[in-house]
Amino acid sequence: MRLDHVSYVASHDQISDVANRIGSQIGTAFIDGGIHPKFGTRNFTAPLLDGKYIEIVCPLDHPATDATPFGQAVKKKADAGGGWLSWILAIEEISKVEKRLGRNSIPGHRKKPDGSELNWKQIGVLGTLEDAQLPFFIEWISKSHPSTDGIAMAKITKLEIVGSRNKIIDWTDNSNLDGALGSCTLKIEENPDEVNGIVSVEFDLKGQTISIS
Repeated sequence: MRLDHVSYVASHDQISDVANRIGSQIGTAFIDGGIHPKFGTRNFTAPLLDGKYIEIVCPLDHPATDATPFGQAVKKKADAGGGWLSWILAIEEISKVEKRLGRNSIPGHRKKPDGSELNWKQIGVLGTLEDAQLPFFIEWISKSHPSTDGIAMAKITKLEIVGSRNKIIDWTDNSNLDGALGSCTLKIEENPDEVNGIVSVEFDLKGQTISIS
């Protein structure tokens, strides 16, 4: 289990502007990642060091947006003004999470503008939709990975989350969360006056600290 990527939501009209803004902050250009036809969303991605990446995703005016948990989560966040949606953990055997949660994973795919395709399985988005502090899980089927699309310049150094460490440990079935995040620090603050979820993601860009809320 390892941190795979972080996901930020923008509206359909603003996704290009948000990609340009965040791209300039982390010194890395986003590329058009294409459409998720199964989820009714589209994204832009930028590679990060340590085999991770960041995506900016928006909802589309498509029936799948309201019919799938991921589409619903993206649309709900966009309607609330956008911002950080979730953190996503990559695992090698998603069947173990399927057994633990008692439901099947959902296959995902998208075709990039260059014609190449990415395929994966994901599970746990319903948990994220109900409680934004909780990550969801992904198993990559494709050999290629978005962290190789472009030249990575920055790396994630800290995730700051409002929530409960014990609840996240129970959800992930992993008491070594900090180990799963590698060089990234996980700061979890319990605050009943705030809505659970990612508060900010901190990046290192050639020794400079960049915090994006």
